[in-house]
Amino acid sequence: MARHLITSALPYINGIKHLGNMVGSMLPADVYSRYLRQRGHDVLYICATDEHGTPAELAAKENGLPVSEFCAQAHDAQKAVYDGFALSFDYFGRSSSAQNVEITQHFARQLQANGFIEERAIRQVYSPADGRFLPDRYVEGTCPHCGYDKARGDQCENCTRVLDPTDLIEPRSAISGSTELEVRETKHLFLLQSKLQHEVEAWVARHEDEWPQLASSIARKWLTEGLHDRAITRDLDWGVPVPADTWPELAAEGKVFYVWFDAPIEYIASTKEWADADPANRDYKSWWYEAEDVRYTQFMAKDNVPFHTVMFPATELGTREPWKMVDYVKAFNWLTYYGGKFSTSQKRGVFTDQALEILPADFWRYFLIANAPESDDSSFTWEHFAATVNKDLGGTLGNFVNRVLTFSRKKFGDEVPAGNPAGEAEARLGEQIAELLAEYEGHMETLQYRKAAAALRALWSAGNAYLDEKAPWLEVKTDLDAAALTLRTAINLIHLYSVVSEPFIPASARAMRSSFELPGDTAAWVTPEQAKALDTVPAGTPFTVPPVLFARVTEEDLESYRERFGGDPEA
Repeated sequence: MARHLITSALPYINGIKHLGNMVGSMLPADVYSRYLRQRGHDVLYICATDEHGTPAELAAKENGLPVSEFCAQAHDAQKAVYDGFALSFDYFGRSSSAQNVEITQHFARQLQANGFIEERAIRQVYSPADGRFLPDRYVEGTCPHCGYDKARGDQCENCTRVLDPTDLIEPRSAISGSTELEVRETKHLFLLQSKLQHEVEAWVARHEDEWPQLASSIARKWLTEGLHDRAITRDLDWGVPVPADTWPELAAEGKVFYVWFDAPIEYIASTKEWADADPANRDYKSWWYEAEDVRYTQFMAKDNVPFHTVMFPATELGTREPWKMVDYVKAFNWLTYYGGKFSTSQKRGVFTDQALEILPADFWRYFLIANAPESDDSSFTWEHFAATVNKDLGGTLGNFVNRVLTFSRKKFGDEVPAGNPAGEAEARLGEQIAELLAEYEGHMETLQYRKAAAALRALWSAGNAYLDEKAPWLEVKTDLDAAALTLRTAINLIHLYSVVSEPFIPASARAMRSSFELPGDTAAWVTPEQAKALDTVPAGTPFTVPPVLFARVTEEDLESYRERFGGDPEA
C-alpha cells in the first residue's frame, strides 16, 4: 500500500480554536487519515502548534506569563481539546522545538548559499512609547483596501489581503495603543521569491489541475500578481534565531525568523520530533527527503493557501535539496456563524472546548464534515445543527441501532437469531449496500466530504428502508423464522455501519462494534463485495444493547445555546 503523509495547517498558539478552524484543517485531515488507515495504507498524520510571532508574545503579555511558559501551557490545552475531538495525530508537535530551530536554520543557510536570501536595510515602524521596532502584527490600523479598522500589519482578517505595517491607515501600536509611531531604518533578511517565480509557476502548473479549484485559483492569482521579495526576519524576543555562523551582525541584534518562514518547516520538524522519540524504528527523512513513494496531502482554510501553494514551495525549491513537496492541497472556504465570521481575536462563535462541554465530539464531527465549506462558505446556526444531528444521527442511525437490537433481544434473547436463509429482499439489499459503499469509498478517495457524508447517510437510510419493508414486528406474529432473518440481516448492517462510519464518528462506531462478542472481529474495512453477503455477525453471536448513541437536541437546549452564544433563529 502507498505511504500517505498528511498535514493540517498549524493552529496558532494564542487560544483555543473555534469550530471554523477545526473544520477548515484538522478534522477533515483526521477523517481522511482514519479512512486511509482502515484501508491498509501506511499513514503519518502530523500537526503542531504554531508558537512563534507576535500572536504568541501578545497573548503571553495579556496572560502575564513568560512567552515560553504561556506556549507550553497553551500547547497542552489545545492538545487536550484535540484529544477530546478524537483527532488521531501520529504526532502533535511544537514549532518552538529544537528540531524546528535546527531545520529552519538549515533551510536558511541553504537558501543563502544558493543566492535566494539577501540582507537589506529597510524602514520599519518604531514606537518610542514602547522603545522598540514593531513587527507587523504589533501594528494595527485601518485596512486601505476594505476599511476594516482592526487590520493587522501583516494581513487584514476581513478581506485577507496581505499588508505591510506602513500600508495601514491611522496605525497604532498593539502593545501600548500609541499612535506616535516613527519609521526608522533597520536591517532584515529577504527571501528573493521573485527569482523563484518561474520555478514555482512550473511546479504549480504540474499540480493545479488535480487540486480543488479553490486552491489552484488562489495560487494562480498570487502568481499572476507576481511573487515579491519578502522579509523573513523580525525584531522579536521569541522565535527561531538567525544563526550567528551565517549572519553574525543580525544574530547579535537578536533577529529571529518570521513565523511564516519557520511555521511550514515545522511540518518537517514535527516529523523529526516524532522520529526522535523512537529513533531505532523511525526515520523522518524517509517521509520528507527523496521520498518519492510518499503521497503528501495538506489540509487548510483558504487564507492559508498562498503560504502553502506559493511561499513554502518557493522555500523548498530554493534549497536545491529533494524535500518532499505537497501533492494535493485540500482547501476549504470559511464556516460562518449566522453569516458572520468565526473569529479567535474577536471571540465570535462557538469554540472547540465549549463545543465539547455541550455535546459529545461525534455530534460536532458529523455535522462539520457533512456541512464542510468546500465549494463555498457555509453557515453554522444552532437550528441547522440540531436538525442535522437529530435527523441523521439520532433519527436515522441511532434509532435503527436501538430498535433493531432492543426488538431482537425482546423476541429472541441476547444472541443473534438464526431464521431463514437470505432471500430476494436480502439479495437486493446487499446489492444496494455494495453500490452505496462503493460510492462512499469513491468520495472519500477524492476528498469530497459533503458527498461522502451523503453516501454514508444513504447507507444508514437503507437499513431503515429494509426494516420498514420487512416489518419484523408484523413477521414475528406469523413467521418467527422470517422475523429472525430480518433481524439477523439488520444486525449485520449495524456491524457494517460500525466499521465504515468510524472515520466520521469514531466513538459511536466503537460503541456499536463493541455490542457484539466477536473475538475474531479484526477486519479494518468491509469492501463492497464483502458487504453484499451481510453475514459478518453469524447467528448465535451474543450482543448487548448499547446506551442511547445520540441524545436528541431539544428546543430547550437550543434556547440555552442561543442565550450563551448568540444567534438569531430567524437567520
